[in-house]
Amino acid sequence: MPDLANNFQSALHAIPGGPAVEPPDSAQHVSARRRSLSRRQYVDGILNGDRSILAQAITLVESSRPAHRELAEQIVEDCLASAGNSLRVGITGSPGTGKSSVIEALGSHLVAACNQNVAVLAIDPSSDLTGGSILGDKTRMTTLSASPLAFIRPSPSRGGFGGVAQHTREAILLCEAAGYRNILVETVGIGQSETAVHEMVDCFVLILLAQAGDELQGIKRGVMEWLDIAVINKADGANLDAAKRSLSDVRNALQFFPPSLSGWTPKALLCSAHTGLGVSGLWDSILEYASTTQQTGWFARNRRQQTLRWMHSTVDQELRQFFQNHPAIRGSIDALERDVLEGRTTPVHAARMLLDMFSNQAPREPT
Repeated sequence: MPDLANNFQSALHAIPGGPAVEPPDSAQHVSARRRSLSRRQYVDGILNGDRSILAQAITLVESSRPAHRELAEQIVEDCLASAGNSLRVGITGSPGTGKSSVIEALGSHLVAACNQNVAVLAIDPSSDLTGGSILGDKTRMTTLSASPLAFIRPSPSRGGFGGVAQHTREAILLCEAAGYRNILVETVGIGQSETAVHEMVDCFVLILLAQAGDELQGIKRGVMEWLDIAVINKADGANLDAAKRSLSDVRNALQFFPPSLSGWTPKALLCSAHTGLGVSGLWDSILEYASTTQQTGWFARNRRQQTLRWMHSTVDQELRQFFQNHPAIRGSIDALERDVLEGRTTPVHAARMLLDMFSNQAPREPT
């Protein structure tokens, strides 16, 4: 491993915390404790590495209640100065590729071999009935969950685009403020729109399976263009030879993409979360990526650009919500949607009418 990678790793020192799993308090007790915490108590608890308070703060961040959102924004703002000192890794891939298994193996390597702490933000599909997580990745990462150096937080996607939840960025900052120096973000795994995670992490890892030549045909080109490291998982047993052939296919495919602005040349690796093959090499490659991009200046520049895109995307989300809640829009949108569906008007004209209602202007004539 290059010296730069060693230097970067040493900067990400572990900060031991409390137990990895919160005490099994009753719902009433947890609710009462949450209500009793002030803004200052939340911030102090997070900065002191209190996992229970960290989990409660993330719950506030994910809440849609105005009072919760206001308090959550204040907490994130207070924690901002203590955030940013981590390595953020996004891990994506189609369903069945073993993302959770790779994350558990990688996290276990960090806490056992490197004595590093790690926070895992696992984004799960949402239940249409409750809005909560369906898969519950924490229940599948049993070994990692038992470590006092690991914090695992499943969050429902709730319709968030790109396989991530709407408030994953805030959760990342809170975990960093709590002292976690390695943040692993697992996407939903929908396979076609997962580049959004690239906008909030430093290193973007794509998990593939053997016979990747076929799988590459089904993966959106943008995912391949953005990846920093491709991992052929389940390279073990009778599948090992097929995994090696797929590794060659992926490496050949990567040669056709233009050079990255980061100065990093994307890598393809073999891995088996089951046997441990390639897990330490994957982490070494992630560290090498971080060191290389720090040297070129891309690491810091990319972080800055991500914060600006976060601001603009928040404006877009808030404007859309404000637009949809406008009384004139609520009273007219159903009728206009029917007109569009039944061919009585064009989508463009209907959209302009809604925008004119929103801005209290007289409807414009179609151009």
